Amino acid sequence: MGCEGNWVDSSSDMLSRMMRLMCMCAAFGCFVGCATTHSTSHETSVVVLGVAQDGGVPQTGSFADTRWDDASRARQVVCLGIIDARANKRWMIEATPDFKRQLLELYRASNGAPRPVVDGIFLTHAHMGHYTGLMFLGHESMGAKNIPVYAMPKMSEFLQTNGPWEQLVRYGNIELRALAAGQPIQLADDLSIEPIAVPHRQEYSEVVGFRIKGPSRSILFIPDIDSWEQWDALGTRIEDLIATVDIAYLDGTFFANGEIPGRDMTGFPHPFIQHSLNRFATLSAAERAKIRFIHFNHTNPALDASSDASQIIHDAGMSTAREGERQSL
Repeated sequence: MGCEGNWVDSSSDMLSRMMRLMCMCAAFGCFVGCATTHSTSHETSVVVLGVAQDGGVPQTGSFADTRWDDASRARQVVCLGIIDARANKRWMIEATPDFKRQLLELYRASNGAPRPVVDGIFLTHAHMGHYTGLMFLGHESMGAKNIPVYAMPKMSEFLQTNGPWEQLVRYGNIELRALAAGQPIQLADDLSIEPIAVPHRQEYSEVVGFRIKGPSRSILFIPDIDSWEQWDALGTRIEDLIATVDIAYLDGTFFANGEIPGRDMTGFPHPFIQHSLNRFATLSAAERAKIRFIHFNHTNPALDASSDASQIIHDAGMSTAREGERQSL
């Protein structure tokens, strides 16, 4: 029996009424469900476009890596996309060597919003995995027009005074815009991104992470840092920053010393995940649940969700970032 029709006075009147009521409830449920889906369909959101360290996974020269022949296990260089579906706008954090694919994925994640290629790119620093994707905006490739690129002062100077990047500026492919640590950039009235100075190798530029604040939720992104303890010495405790956000994407480049055969990794400028787990063990379960490690070296066993390393992270109440995951703001 359908949901539409006239009420009839018959011996099946009660059954008809019950079915009519069920249909109405179903319709209402569909409405509520659609509304809920819409409200959580990420009107403002962050999407993870890459989780790997600068060299990607698999990495150049690692010819024995079986992931060359299994695309499902390959990973793109670390990158986040920010989407404001209300205004049909989207931004990228980092311009990586995987820029082509990541731009496509951001376009698809924002439902192909008919806007410019991207409304802006935010750079953390001048290491190869974080800015070299800008080359695809040049006249040899996209020939983009005045794409806003947000950078710290030294990073901006580096791009303006070194080829081939300065050509992007001269040709008007990109338009450099200034960042200052601790000063948020408003993307909308209720959406902002704030650079946070981070201690990490600074051969050519400053290094920053970002805190993204949306209408309801906020996200921290710290893909590179020398150590949490160096930050302590500078007056910033990572635990205090975690307390200000809902999700924290943190440097998980290496899982533990010994991960790279034949090398002493004690001086590597990244906190081992194993060390971070120990440090964060005293946090409440709710605080630990915010932490999602990212920026994995190709040797990191946590890349495999079924690995012992991933299980150790899970048992500690924390997680690993996965490409394609989306966090509502």
